[in-house]
Amino acid sequence: MLMKNNELSILCIDDEEMIRMMISDFLEDSGYTVFTAENGLSGLELLRENHPDLILVDLMMPEMDGLEFLSRAVKESPDTPIIVISGTGAIQDVVEAVRRGAWDYLSKPIQDLVVLEHVVNKALEKALLTRENEAYRKDLEEKVRERTLALEKTLWDTVSALSSMTDKRDPYTSGHQKRVSILAKALGEKMGLSGDTVEGIRIAGLLHDIGKIYVPAEFLAKPARLEYEEMEIMKKHAFMGYDILINIDFPWPVAEIVYQHHERIDGSGYPRNLEDSDILPEAKIIAIVDVFEAMSSHRPYRPSLNPEIALREIVENRGKFYSQDCADAFIELFQENSFDTDEFFK
Repeated sequence: MLMKNNELSILCIDDEEMIRMMISDFLEDSGYTVFTAENGLSGLELLRENHPDLILVDLMMPEMDGLEFLSRAVKESPDTPIIVISGTGAIQDVVEAVRRGAWDYLSKPIQDLVVLEHVVNKALEKALLTRENEAYRKDLEEKVRERTLALEKTLWDTVSALSSMTDKRDPYTSGHQKRVSILAKALGEKMGLSGDTVEGIRIAGLLHDIGKIYVPAEFLAKPARLEYEEMEIMKKHAFMGYDILINIDFPWPVAEIVYQHHERIDGSGYPRNLEDSDILPEAKIIAIVDVFEAMSSHRPYRPSLNPEIALREIVENRGKFYSQDCADAFIELFQENSFDTDEFFK
């Protein structure tokens, strides 16, 4: 049965008055509101004024033919189903109409209105299903967006809490992780890494020393350099950080970056003596900015060093301890900013 719904409207465009009247009377008897036009120009005006749910349009008309109307209508109302009406023997026009966006076609003369009923029903049902699917897709996207935002907030709250825990445990390096995070983000951007990768580096920077919560407080605050045995315990913080973070479902390899941030490309780092190809690019970035920031910040056993002196460590050991590409980009980054670290930490 043809759908009977007073809320649905159909636009019929045909230059033959008898055909317009026949189609209009049939559809109105079925409960539809019908608008009629004798050419494409008038049809476009009615389309803009009334936003019909379906359009029937003849291909051969004066002033603006059906193909021209079809092209314009599809641009203005791409979701509205359009059925073209074609004279017999005009198959090429039908093919062109379908190419331009027609949903279906009817052949003249329309001798059996049951055919019209079937074609209109099919098009309206397809349009309804398309709208429902689109509404479902948008609703799903919105729910995914809301869920993603909620997960991001939860993740960020976790990161902030862990970072704050480290700073409170070790007042002498309070803010160190935040500054490393800022510098690492700037370096990642300087190297042209993707926004997603840079975000992972930023998060890893905020957490790279989380393992220090297991290091004895007297080691962290010792006003002299650590003894060998003490330093060996201190070195465990990279693994402890990994152990803390590995069970958190980050969308980046944060735990592994933290595990590797004291590795050096010549294999002289710790805790696993990894070499160049075994070290994550993100960890190479954290390694450089961690050393630079540590040297240019106050420590219990020494005052802060001038940034240019700290940078010299990177310059002299690029290609040895530190990735050549990362080091070159870091040096260039600071040359561009005249070695003014305050610019990064505003």
